[in-house]
Amino acid sequence: MKNLIRITALLLLGVILSSPLRAQRSREHTYVKILLTPNHADWNYRVGEKPEFTVSVIKDNFPQKNVEVTYEWGPDMLKPVTQGKLDTGEGCRKLTVDGMDKPGFMALTAKVRIGGINYSNYIKVAFAPDKIQPFAQLPADFDEFWEQTLSSNSNIPLEPVMTLLPEHCTSKMNVYHIRFRNGNAGRYIYGMLSVPKGEGPFPAVLQVPGAGVRPYLPDREYTEAGAVTLKIGIHGIPVNLPDELYNNLRFGALNGYYYYNIDNREKYYYRNVYAGCVRAVDFLCTLPQVDKDRIAVCGGSQGGALSIVTAALDPRIKCLWANYPALCDLTGYHRGATGGWPHIFRDPNESNLETKMKVSEYYDVVNFARKLKVPILFCTGYNDATCPPTSTLAAYNVITSPKELRLTLDAAHWTYPETNRFEREWLLRQLRK
Repeated sequence: MKNLIRITALLLLGVILSSPLRAQRSREHTYVKILLTPNHADWNYRVGEKPEFTVSVIKDNFPQKNVEVTYEWGPDMLKPVTQGKLDTGEGCRKLTVDGMDKPGFMALTAKVRIGGINYSNYIKVAFAPDKIQPFAQLPADFDEFWEQTLSSNSNIPLEPVMTLLPEHCTSKMNVYHIRFRNGNAGRYIYGMLSVPKGEGPFPAVLQVPGAGVRPYLPDREYTEAGAVTLKIGIHGIPVNLPDELYNNLRFGALNGYYYYNIDNREKYYYRNVYAGCVRAVDFLCTLPQVDKDRIAVCGGSQGGALSIVTAALDPRIKCLWANYPALCDLTGYHRGATGGWPHIFRDPNESNLETKMKVSEYYDVVNFARKLKVPILFCTGYNDATCPPTSTLAAYNVITSPKELRLTLDAAHWTYPETNRFEREWLLRQLRK
C-alpha cells in the first residue's frame, strides 16, 4: 500500500511539474475567483503579529453577496491550526487570524461552492522571512566528498561529439546536438548548444533543467544577445528524441528518479547529476568560441538547485540566477517546518529515515548556498506549493556572496514574463563586466 501511495504521488507530482499553470490555483482563469487580500501590501508580518485578510468572491467582476466561504489557516504545507466559515455579507468580509510564533510562512486556504462547482484559492504570508534559518546541517567532510567526486570525474576524457542541426540554425546562430562523457563508460550528458555567428570569444550561459524527463529546444534569446548557450539534460539520454520515448521513461524507468538510492551517499541519483553540471562547464571551456572568464549558469526549480550547486562547486562560474530552487532544507519536515521539493521526508513513517536524512545533507542546496562566492539573482514567489518559500528562503538567507532577491509575491511555481526579462538582462549585464 505504501508503494502504491508513493507511485500515485509521483504521478501527480509529474503532472504538476510538467503543467505548472494548471497546478497552481492562484493563476488559473476560473469563472469564480476567491480574492484573499492581506492588510500588509508586502505580505510580511512581525513574529506574533495577527494578519487581517479581506475575503471576497468574484463572479463577472462583481463581489458576490452572502456566499459561505470555508477556510483553513496553518503553517506552510503543514496541518492547519484553524478552520472555520464566514459569510461574504455585502460583498467582502474581514478575517483576522493568529500570528506565527517564529519566522516562517503561514497559508490561508479558502473554498466555496457555487452552481454545484467547487472553487478554491490560497495565499501565503511571511513572518520575519529574513530570519528563516535552515535545519540542514553541513557535514564535516562535505568539501572532501565533493572534491573527490569531481576529481575522479575530471580524469575521464570528455570525448565530445557535436552534430550540427541545420533545421535549428539561423542567420544569427549555429545549433548543435552535443554529447560528452560524464563518469564511467557509457554514461553521458546530452544537450543543445547554440553558438552566435561572428567573431568570438563570447560569454557563455549554461542552462540547467527543471525536474522531469523531456526533450529540449535550443536557446535563442541569450544566443541572439551574443552568448554561447548550452542547455543540458541530466538523464544520460539524447534531448532530441520523439516525445513518446520520454513519456515512457517518465512513467517507467525514471519515475521518481529523485528518490533513487537516497540511502547511499555514493550512489544517490543526484551525485552524477551534480558532477555532470560541472562537466558541462568543462565542455564549454573546450570551445574556442567561449570566453572562459565569462561563464554563467541559470535555471528554475530543479534547475534553480542545479545552478546554485554548479556555481558552488565550480569557480569558473562568474554569476547565476536561480528561480524557486528545489532540494532546499529537505529535512525540515522532521523538525517542525516545511521541507523542499521533492518532499522526500514528508512521510513520517519513511523507512531507514536517519540514514536517508544524513545522506541528504550532502545534496541539500542549503549547504551549497553556504559556499557561494559569486553574485546571485534569487527569484521566488510566496505562493509556491512545489518549492515552498519556507525552504527556498532558508537557502537564500545563508548566502554570503553578493545577492539580490526579486519577489513576485503572488507567483506560485511559475514566473511572469517580466521576471524572465529581468533575469536575462541581469545575467547579461554581469557577463559584460
